[in-house]
Amino acid sequence: MNSVSLPTVVDELLSEARTARSGRAARTIRGHVEHNLRHTVIALAAGKGLADHESPGEATLQVLRGTVRLTAPDGEWRGTAGDLVDIPNVRHGLTADEDAAVLLTVALGSSGA
Repeated sequence: MNSVSLPTVVDELLSEARTARSGRAARTIRGHVEHNLRHTVIALAAGKGLADHESPGEATLQVLRGTVRLTAPDGEWRGTAGDLVDIPNVRHGLTADEDAAVLLTVALGSSGA
């Protein structure tokens, strides 16, 4: 059994994000060839984010800490710690309204690609 302490990972990544020029840091905590899901923790300093980008396919975003906004052509979703949302299958962006961390889960399919 593999185990990861998400609060510890969040603390480490937020520390990195606060000092990074980009204002962000990320770590894939699960998603090797033998898995069908990839889990990545993304930390964002307040006011920083991920510019609009293509959807990774079937995916969810869970807010682990702070407050974030997920923007897409058809609207905006605001999430706080504990909230979970399906990522729309369109170009979208993510911005942290305050220091925040999210768990991105992406379905890789049976090939693990």
